[in-house]
Amino acid sequence: MGSLLSLNIVDGTIVAIFGVASLAMLVYLASHRVPARRADDGLPSTWVRRRRWIMVIAFSALGGAAAGVLVIVICEVFLNLFGTPLELDTHAWVVGSFAAVGVAVANIWTSRWWRKAIASSAVILFLATATLGINASYGLNSTPASLMGINIADPLSIPRADPTPKATPSPTAAPIPPKPLWQRWSPPAGMPATGQYGTVAIPSTASGFVARLAYLYLPPAALVADPPPLPILIMMMGQPGGPDSSGKFLATLNSLAAANRGLGPIVLTIDQIGSPTQNPLCIDSPRGNVHTYVMTDVVNYVRQHLHVADGRLNWAIGGYSNGGECALSFGAKHPEVFGSILDVSGEISPSLGSIDSTVNLGFGGNRSQYDAELPLTIMGNTRYADMLAIFTSGSNDHYYGAEADAAEAAAQASGMTTHRIIGQGVGHRSDAIVFGVPAGLPILYPRWELSAPIQ
Repeated sequence: MGSLLSLNIVDGTIVAIFGVASLAMLVYLASHRVPARRADDGLPSTWVRRRRWIMVIAFSALGGAAAGVLVIVICEVFLNLFGTPLELDTHAWVVGSFAAVGVAVANIWTSRWWRKAIASSAVILFLATATLGINASYGLNSTPASLMGINIADPLSIPRADPTPKATPSPTAAPIPPKPLWQRWSPPAGMPATGQYGTVAIPSTASGFVARLAYLYLPPAALVADPPPLPILIMMMGQPGGPDSSGKFLATLNSLAAANRGLGPIVLTIDQIGSPTQNPLCIDSPRGNVHTYVMTDVVNYVRQHLHVADGRLNWAIGGYSNGGECALSFGAKHPEVFGSILDVSGEISPSLGSIDSTVNLGFGGNRSQYDAELPLTIMGNTRYADMLAIFTSGSNDHYYGAEADAAEAAAQASGMTTHRIIGQGVGHRSDAIVFGVPAGLPILYPRWELSAPIQ
């Protein structure tokens, strides 16, 4: 079972297999074996019955396709459930699968029991194929386990670091500022070539929020006998998706560490959603105390269990899509904790569909509370000193690209130092993560004293 749950379902192979099976099933259901007509059976001719069946199949397919279009219009236009227009291939998967289901329903309605059973199974096959196709096109859930919200990753054992004793300065000596870490760090023999990555459980003692397991990355420098205190980057992913999506930038973390003698940030990717089917927003509400979870439970966990450097400049918060909005919100609200923000194709506001839907479902109908939670409002009411904000998006992501432009302008107006990075040919799928995190981290490295300043 474990091997099945860990299958790669985004590389195209599984989708192709399901697609071929669906096509074969559709051809079978569209065909209709008509018994030979006897002169005395009183039935229409074989050709007439075949023609009737062709018409039934055609109208059933058209009816199913129309139902698919209606579902898209309701979810995307009227309810705005996704916060952005869906891609054309997603439309094709939905309409095509509904058309195929229409053909299956026609067989269920007008056939013997054994064909009804086959047609009923076909409905599941058609919908599963569309689900896998859409998931593969977005590339966020790489395995069946990820798609179903099942954790199969190994837990990470966090090494306990003994605090380094501090030398007592001479009372007459002037304090000497320490050299930046990248200058004074000498990797010891036996340091691992790559970091460690796995799951950790963060107790929700203060919030009571039910979160999925977090994913933790420890760079090579954190795995030696006497590790230096390192900066921390707290990341959040989008919806759909979860903390395991952080595996998409694992190669980048190891590559940057290798280029900087094992130095890198500790990266903790947490779950601000709770499950793939809900979005409690990044506030404290009856839907979940997400703000308390992040700012109390997660922050306390980092301080108590991870060997991180002191000071707000060594703390950054980041996220993708839904997580990007949360990162911008938490960073803007708490500059005393976070000195940097990495917003990867982030939303610009809390969203449960339309604004009216978000106000009613997320804020109990209180529009003023909703307005106060907007990152643009928070930044507009605050002046920041020594705050860095990085905004990335793709050139093909016109919706969130425009939101990133607005967020960057507001951050700059509030006193933040900003960087705006656009990836050519990048959209709002997993490619946004694969582009955004590698684009932002090299800007953060000098700020964290992990590499020389950018000239």
